[in-house]
Amino acid sequence: LLIGSDSRAGAGNGAYGKDSGTERSDTTILLHLSADRRSATAVSLPRDLMVDVPACRRRDGSRGEPMFAMFNYAFQTGGSACTVRTVEKLTGVRVDHHVVVDFSGFKDMVDAVDGVEVCLDEPIDDKAAKLRLPAGRVTLDGEQALGYVRARKSLGNGSDTDRMDRQQRFLSALVTKVRGNDVLLNPVKLYPVLDAATSSLTTDPALASLHGLYDLVRGLRDIPASRVRFLTVPREAYVHNANRDQLVQPAAEDLFRRLRTDKPIAVSAASAREAAGKSAAAFRGRTAADDICG
Repeated sequence: LLIGSDSRAGAGNGAYGKDSGTERSDTTILLHLSADRRSATAVSLPRDLMVDVPACRRRDGSRGEPMFAMFNYAFQTGGSACTVRTVEKLTGVRVDHHVVVDFSGFKDMVDAVDGVEVCLDEPIDDKAAKLRLPAGRVTLDGEQALGYVRARKSLGNGSDTDRMDRQQRFLSALVTKVRGNDVLLNPVKLYPVLDAATSSLTTDPALASLHGLYDLVRGLRDIPASRVRFLTVPREAYVHNANRDQLVQPAAEDLFRRLRTDKPIAVSAASAREAAGKSAAAFRGRTAADDICG
């Protein structure tokens, strides 16, 4: 489980706003690696998805009550442990590992691979995101990449849906960059990246060392870019509040079942309905092989 934290605590994070004392997660991605390590599927879980949050231990040590609430309430209340439990309850998928990355950690990771190329339909001048970029293909450094994935006002329609799509495009481009310069195949190139990760990320104990991360990443070397898939869990406007989300069934449960049982998952740029017409296992999304300007 990949969790993006908006915490302003820690070195460098204070530049992005005042520390409110409340740590939230606007980005959560469930990453499934197939048992044969021949495919990977990254599923974005919207922060405004209405879910059952189990009773979790709060950050102050007290125990909260089970609650039906927005998904990001889990991280705000009980951190990564509560988020993991909520995802397991929602999906029925066992979460083996988790990673929490804050603003500085994200920047460090991008800089460790010497930047990531993205494609912009038009120039960006966003003071709030501290981002000024030309149109076309642009290689973003860590600071620029952070502004790109966080920006709302100057990119798209300002919705969470649009931001998740942009984050998926960025991660797809990141996969392409790492594969393209042989980082995964060359320990001399890979170890500096992993070293940046171990000093920038908060993980479970199994991934907290260079050795643990290296074993995980080494298993990804042979996955074709066309089999690295990005999608958002099927969802729609919540029936009681249009500003919240709810799962679309049976499509969501079909996705979760395929993750649980390690079955193939196909993605298509078409709408969910059109994709389902092509294949019962197709969901709206993209792969790391898709052109970044496509």
